[in-house]
Amino acid sequence: MYPFEYLKPADLQSAVKSASASGENKFIAGGMTLLPTLKLRLARPDRLIDLSRITELTGIRVEANRVEIGAMTRHADVARSAELRRALPALAALAGGIGDPLVRNRGTIGGSIANNDPAADYPSALLALAGIVITNQREIAADDFFTGMFSTALKSSEVITQLRFDIPKRAAYAKYPNPASRYAMVGVFVADTATGIRVAVTGAGPCVFRVALFEAALAKRFTPDALEGLSIPADNLNNDLHGSAEYRASLVSVMAKRAVAAALGG
Repeated sequence: MYPFEYLKPADLQSAVKSASASGENKFIAGGMTLLPTLKLRLARPDRLIDLSRITELTGIRVEANRVEIGAMTRHADVARSAELRRALPALAALAGGIGDPLVRNRGTIGGSIANNDPAADYPSALLALAGIVITNQREIAADDFFTGMFSTALKSSEVITQLRFDIPKRAAYAKYPNPASRYAMVGVFVADTATGIRVAVTGAGPCVFRVALFEAALAKRFTPDALEGLSIPADNLNNDLHGSAEYRASLVSVMAKRAVAAALGG
């Protein structure tokens, strides 16, 4: 990797101040995506700002019909939270299926959302649940947050402080993982929210996306059978050594049916 200045501030204010310095600054949470990128010399920041000491960015809070999760909360903590497993079990289950124990004990929910890896799990949950990304400057709706491959609406000086979710009527996530990396070749999160059915897909394309066709069908009848015969076009889906675009399009339908069945308790 290229040389860089390493900073480890103790509070959010100091981290934001460090990011205002000239040159390219990168925040690092768990480092599960950023560190491999640096090792491969695909990124060359002048300054790396480590957020791991900032305790104010951790924790899970469940109040009434709302869940708030600090951006630096580890995947493992999301997975084993008793409160979350009662209030939003689909999200806890998703976290428990991320990577391996090392990844789950180092990676953070905020880091995953900020990096927006095309095959990451959390983006599908945030989008399907109509979540809110809260930064040190503003609140960003999930529908406006993800803008493309590894790209989000975050500004260079913004830090995600927490994620907020309204508890849905029912929800579930199903994914077909790459057998080596455990990243989603295709993952589908289905949620029956106060504003309607939302279906979000990760792993299949360059960026997480919703499937309006599936949402309309499930709004009429929330059963796996409602998706029978429905599919999405393979155009613009990922096509690589792990699977063709056509294969991923087929997996989207299969995983969507499994997610609906799981949301119904099947």
